[in-house]
Amino acid sequence: MDLSEFKVKATYEQIKAYVFEQTGLKVSSLYIAQIKKKCGLDVDENFNLAKSENARQPKCTLEKEDAIMQAFRHCGII
Repeated sequence: MDLSEFKVKATYEQIKAYVFEQTGLKVSSLYIAQIKKKCGLDVDENFNLAKSENARQPKCTLEKEDAIMQAFRHCGII
């Protein structure tokens, strides 16, 4: 029996709330998705694609990355 399907998945809103509660930092869904990709986790397809090919995408700061990683550990994602 595969126990991974019983693992509780945290929503992006829950992760944002946890990060704000613990650190006072506001993080975007984009930053959460960037960190999930960095960890090799599944990320859903983005349907809000940029209209231009060379659109600039902001990068997550190290402080926010650490806060998101802490939220992932708290939620049991990693």
